[in-house]
Amino acid sequence: QVQLVESGGGLVQPGGSLRLSCAASGVTFRYAAMSWYRQAPGKERELVADISEFGGSTNYADSVKGRFTISRDNAKNTMYLQMNSLKPEDTAVYYCNARGARWSWGQGTQVTVSS
Repeated sequence: QVQLVESGGGLVQPGGSLRLSCAASGVTFRYAAMSWYRQAPGKERELVADISEFGGSTNYADSVKGRFTISRDNAKNTMYLQMNSLKPEDTAVYYCNARGARWSWGQGTQVTVSS
């Protein structure tokens, strides 16, 4: 059974940085293209970034392009999201999942950007 555990969120001031992690178990991680999603209060969950199975291809939502970097370490069954130049509108619960969101969701990690 697939288990996803997100971590690394917190409270940060505008312009600050955070690095999120997504640890996957119960799945052959290296065979899965992966994505980061986020859900802000009162809004639908949205795709933030995704990465191919071996990390050679990445894609980003326009709202985070140039500020966020997605990466993965298949040896550790872990994916990352480096978030720089954070803005208040980045405030959300961040989730990871396989591309297409075909696995059960984890608990997410809260990111709050506020002064």
